[in-house]
Amino acid sequence: MEAKQHGWWFNQLFTNWKKFEVIYVSVLIALQVVVYAIAPDTVIGMLSGVTGVLCLVYGMKGRKISFLFGVVQCLSMTYIAWISHAYGSFAMDIIYVISQPIGWFMWGRDEATHSFQPRTRRMIFGGAFIAWGIGWFVLATLHGQLPYFDSINFVVSIIAQTLYVMKFKENWSLWIVVNIANVIYWGILTVQTLIGATDIGSLGANMSQIALQAALLFNSIYATKVWASGEADNEGGAGK
Repeated sequence: MEAKQHGWWFNQLFTNWKKFEVIYVSVLIALQVVVYAIAPDTVIGMLSGVTGVLCLVYGMKGRKISFLFGVVQCLSMTYIAWISHAYGSFAMDIIYVISQPIGWFMWGRDEATHSFQPRTRRMIFGGAFIAWGIGWFVLATLHGQLPYFDSINFVVSIIAQTLYVMKFKENWSLWIVVNIANVIYWGILTVQTLIGATDIGSLGANMSQIALQAALLFNSIYATKVWASGEADNEGGAGK
């Protein structure tokens, strides 16, 4: 009863945090600031990183406020993807923006997390693999940057985001794949920028995305455990 005596915003932002979660969120946000201090050529890159961390961390805890941070992160990431010629990421971020109010509505109706039967799970993961191959071909035709990685960010992310909005636990397994691909993707672009192999995008924006994707990878792994244990079911209704 004590938690519900506070307002919705307070409960969504501040209640029921474990010490470990507070520490790791603080470290991940500090990492974004450090990257900006090293290569301060774009505030938007840091904004994308910080709000991206907050979006996925609150999502890990099953809280609706995740989608508010998600809108800011997706809008800023859309700009970074465009200047970097990451067309798959650009298209995906537009879809992310659209999905945020949908997620807000869906999570308000059903606080429980769900999971698929093993056969259905295998079909979804197999379908994601086929979709990745098709996306690779399309993005290569458009001469996008590193289409084999960018396709993962595009097509697999669509499936992962759909499952996330619908609160299926399997979304985090797909996000782990996406985050690993993105760490490699933005790492390659950073190296290319450093050695002068490309003048597309900016060093600061690329580095901020490496830090963000590494943070999201850690969060996705931790969220897999949290959602599997059912903790997110209890968190989702905070402040109702």
